[in-house]
Amino acid sequence: MPYEYLEDVAIADIAFHVWGENLEELFIAAGDATINTMIDNIDAIALQETRTFNLENDALDMLLFNFLQEFIYYKDSELLLLRPQKVKLEQKEIYQLQAVTKGEKLDPNKHHQRVDVKAVTLHRFQLEKTANGWQAMVILDI
Repeated sequence: MPYEYLEDVAIADIAFHVWGENLEELFIAAGDATINTMIDNIDAIALQETRTFNLENDALDMLLFNFLQEFIYYKDSELLLLRPQKVKLEQKEIYQLQAVTKGEKLDPNKHHQRVDVKAVTLHRFQLEKTANGWQAMVILDI
């Protein structure tokens, strides 16, 4: 599990630190951490429905921000719990992302709900390259 929840960072929100050897790994881990904030047993999410995200942004950190917002959007709009399966990033004039996600409809009898995430916040939001790859800090508004 390439992420950890940070108990002492946000009192009324949920914060997590996520890392990966490359950006693709980091984005996948951050997507899972976002879903795991809402659903305790993310391994119970059956990979039945597919959604593809095609996003672009001038800033790499804002691309991650937008990517995580997609998971919240689908949970709110379609009651769909998605897990990232594959992420492809390219940099041309701007950063471009294509992600394949899979999941299923929220079933309260099957999925153990934790909290309802409303949004990703910009408060202390950070993405940076390190000697071991990439890391990010994310705070979710609940």
